[in-house]
Amino acid sequence: MTDGKSITALFFWNVPERLQVYLKKGLENYPQVNLIFPEDISQESLIKLAPEADIIIGWRPTKNFLDAATKLRLFINPGVGVQHLTDLFKELNQTRKITLVNGHGNTYFTAQHAVALLLSLTNKIISHHNWMAEGEWRKGDDDARSKPMRDRKIGLLGYGAVNTKVHKFLSGFDVEFHILKRDWSRERVANLPTKIEKYSIDELSKFLEAIDTVIVAVPLTSKTKGLIGKKELEQLGSEGLLVTVARGEVIDEESLYLALKDKIIAGAAIDVWYNYRPEPDERGRKHPAQYPFYELDNVILSPHRGASPMNDLKRWDEVVDNISRVARDEKKFLNEVDLENEY
Repeated sequence: MTDGKSITALFFWNVPERLQVYLKKGLENYPQVNLIFPEDISQESLIKLAPEADIIIGWRPTKNFLDAATKLRLFINPGVGVQHLTDLFKELNQTRKITLVNGHGNTYFTAQHAVALLLSLTNKIISHHNWMAEGEWRKGDDDARSKPMRDRKIGLLGYGAVNTKVHKFLSGFDVEFHILKRDWSRERVANLPTKIEKYSIDELSKFLEAIDTVIVAVPLTSKTKGLIGKKELEQLGSEGLLVTVARGEVIDEESLYLALKDKIIAGAAIDVWYNYRPEPDERGRKHPAQYPFYELDNVILSPHRGASPMNDLKRWDEVVDNISRVARDEKKFLNEVDLENEY
C-alpha cells in the first residue's frame, strides 16, 4: 500500500458504475487517490468541483472549467486524437504546467478494424454479402474479384500506437512493409515483426510510389491536414488501396472522391469523415461528406467505429497507470502530448 499526499481525480462525464468499480479496483493500493464521479455534470457543477482536481479525465473541457482547476497537474483525454485540445493547452501552459495525455486504450481495436477494412476491401466481402442478401447466388469473379494479399507492398503512413499493431497483425502475410514515420528517434521502433523500408516525412512521394496499399494512421495536426491530395493519390496508382483510420481532414475530400470515382486508385475503406453533424436529406439519410461516396462501388464506408467495443474495461488500464504515477509523484506519464508537434 502506498500512502502520501491526497490526490483528487475528477471525471467529467457520466461514468458507468461498472467502470467506476474497475477504476477503484485498479487504484486500491493508492488510498490517497480520491476518484470523483459527479452525478451533475453541468458546467456550473463542474466549475465548483474543479479547484480540488489534481487530475481531470474526459474529452472536451471548456476553458472556464480548466481555468477553475487551479491545482490541475494532469489532463487525460481518454481517446486517441487531441487536435481539438492542443491550442487550448498551449495557451494554458503559458502560465501553468499541465501535462496533456492522449489516451491509447482503444488502439488495439482501431488496428483490428483497419485490418478488417483492408481484408473486406481486398476480398469484396460487402459486395458478395449484398448479392447473397438479395438472393443472387454465387456471383463470380467477373462481378467482384478478390485481390490477393500475397506480394502486396503495404505502406504504413504513421507508425504510432495504431500502425505498430497493424504491422504485427499483418506480419503473417507474404507482403512487403514500407513505413513512413515523422521521427524515427521516438519510441515504438524496436523489435519490429518484419523487415521494413523506412521513410521520413519529406520522402512521402518516394513512399507512395513504392507501395500499392496504404493504411493512414497519423494524428491530425497543422502539418498533416491535407497531407494526401490529388498528386499523392495518383502516386499510389491504379492498383492502389487506401484504408484510413486517422482523421478525415488528413486526406483531401474532393481528391479522394474523384480518385475513387475515376478509378485513379482501385479502392478505399474509410472510417473517418468530414462532417460529423450532417443534415438529413429529403429521405432522412445522413451522409458525413460533401461528395456522394455512397454511390461508388469501390469503397467501404464505416461510421467512425474503429474504437469499438466501447465497453471493454482493459482500455482504461493506462488511465489507472497514469493516475497511479501522480500518486507516486512521478513526473513522466504514458502518451504525453508534445504540444509543439501537436501530438
